[in-house]
Amino acid sequence: MSSFQTLIETLVSTNRFDTERPVSSAQINELVRLATLAPNAHNFQHWKFIAVTSPAAKEKLKAAAYEQQKVVDAAVTFIVCGTLNAHQHLETTLRPSLDSGILDQAVVDTWVGMAKGSHEGNAHLQRDEAFRSASLAAMTLMLSAQDMGLATGPISGFDPGAVSEAFGLAEDEVPVMLIATGYTAPGNWPQKPRKPFDDVLTMI
Repeated sequence: MSSFQTLIETLVSTNRFDTERPVSSAQINELVRLATLAPNAHNFQHWKFIAVTSPAAKEKLKAAAYEQQKVVDAAVTFIVCGTLNAHQHLETTLRPSLDSGILDQAVVDTWVGMAKGSHEGNAHLQRDEAFRSASLAAMTLMLSAQDMGLATGPISGFDPGAVSEAFGLAEDEVPVMLIATGYTAPGNWPQKPRKPFDDVLTMI
């Protein structure tokens, strides 16, 4: 069994965290660095991460997350955001890939043209793409945390408007997911059984 397979098979949604064990700034930085290596549409990299670590900030986030205690107990809770209007900045975002020779100007021009053509004035597509990319980054962060010996609890139960207001998000920054992160405490459930394989796979 590979170590990566073990990571996946032991990953759980953690609700109980050790309140005495902190996560270092270096660990937080590395988790976000690895998260930003996730696949994303057009290489938009249209995500933003807020690491909530201070007691005051945790209380603000807890209020916006319907009083879920794990937001306070976890050493850090990440607010993973997707950014809209990413197509407007794509040429600048792709500049490092152009300068390093990975992409040539023709490819950059094509990608920028395609992105503007499909995303300009299409709020639904902008939101869908931002949510997809932010979710891929969130999963990458969770697996990276598991590899570091940390535990994570993804949270979709929160008030997006309240989170945006409490943390000063811009209009084009949409909170997608919260990820409570820290060291596990006793009392968490093991990974729960999944549906039968034949219920979720169709071979054609």
